[in-house]
Amino acid sequence: MLITEAKPIADKLKALLEPYCERIEIAGSIRREKEIVKDIEIVLIPKNANKLFNVLGLHLLKLKRDFQYIKNGDKYKQFYYMGIKVDLFVAHPDNWGYIFAIRTGSAEYSHNVLASGWVKKGFKGVDGFLTRKGEIIPVKEEIDLFKIIGEEYISPKERELKNV
Repeated sequence: MLITEAKPIADKLKALLEPYCERIEIAGSIRREKEIVKDIEIVLIPKNANKLFNVLGLHLLKLKRDFQYIKNGDKYKQFYYMGIKVDLFVAHPDNWGYIFAIRTGSAEYSHNVLASGWVKKGFKGVDGFLTRKGEIIPVKEEIDLFKIIGEEYISPKERELKNV
């Protein structure tokens, strides 16, 4: 789908969920401003997860009577919305920056630059958190992850492996 079609859909979904979130942002290829978008990725911190997902579920049922989640975990949900696949990632204030950076991608950039950077520095990714020696390392903002791993911050639009 073209970004000109996908971005308004992502914005509509974000607006629906925003009142139930402490924080919510669109990530993935839309954030990287790619011309072609395969899916919508949204990272959020819910105020009340049960209420948030009840509202989402009811809204999706109204749109499509036989709606069901493709994946329906506590930290990750996947479903189709207005003709495009959506991935919702539930974050926490102490892993927001970590999740947001990874989910902005690209996948190759997240793996080959971010993940290899934290491994070289002795960190691990465990259950959605950055850890070192079994201790959670708070990553409150995306730029914090870059600082922790010793990488210069790169704008989302530039996060393609060929640009590294």
